[in-house]
Amino acid sequence: MSAVAFSGVSKLFPGHGAGDEAVLALREVSFGVADQEFCSILGHSGCGKTTLLMMLAGFEAPSSGRILVDGRLVDRPTWRRSVVFQDYALFPWMTVEENIAFGLEMKRVPRAERRAIVRRNIELVGLQGFERRYPHQLSGGMKQRVSIARALAVDPEVLLMDEPFAALDAQNRSHMQEEMGRILASADPQVRKTMVLVTHSIEEAILLSDRVVVLTRRPGRVKAELRVELPRPRHESDSGFLELKQRIRDLIHDELEPEH
Repeated sequence: MSAVAFSGVSKLFPGHGAGDEAVLALREVSFGVADQEFCSILGHSGCGKTTLLMMLAGFEAPSSGRILVDGRLVDRPTWRRSVVFQDYALFPWMTVEENIAFGLEMKRVPRAERRAIVRRNIELVGLQGFERRYPHQLSGGMKQRVSIARALAVDPEVLLMDEPFAALDAQNRSHMQEEMGRILASADPQVRKTMVLVTHSIEEAILLSDRVVVLTRRPGRVKAELRVELPRPRHESDSGFLELKQRIRDLIHDELEPEH
């Protein structure tokens, strides 16, 4: 089990000097993510999406409220919650194999088992033949595959993704979304995880998610939660896809309207 619960979570960033006002990024955010559910968080820039993800990862602490995973309070980073970052965050002096194995070494996984896990994850993300390459020898899409494989290799309870495909060109982004869809379809319990994605892309959220959480503008609050009932694989031209896209677009567009 790896259910996630946000309960009354707020985050206040204090000012750092005279005249520098504190910023309330999130206000009383409450929602849950079920075991093995894929949940996307959408909202305008500055609404606190990434802050929410970093608090779930344990890199930031809420100013008030609680974040629980399986009933346990999130109070520090751990391999049980792996993060895939937008900028890949790979070690440039390590090969593909070594990058993927890094977390396993930190967990003190025995060498033979470590090699088997690395091999399995290289096959999962389609990087056979590139095991000895260094990050500078890889395309952006390949680098992100390494990042995903590294995050999955430690067998986390929850996989967190912060705009993981935003830096890719349109063709590679589409391809990586298809690859993630393939991974989501896996019946392997070591692959099928509880996943939380932060994205600006409505299309990406619908393509991948079981549920979409829409936040208001800052301070971010839960504006709406929508189930994505469309069968997989999903296609952007389908009528159900287009209807849900318009509904989410309207919710986000409302946040641009001036307050009265």
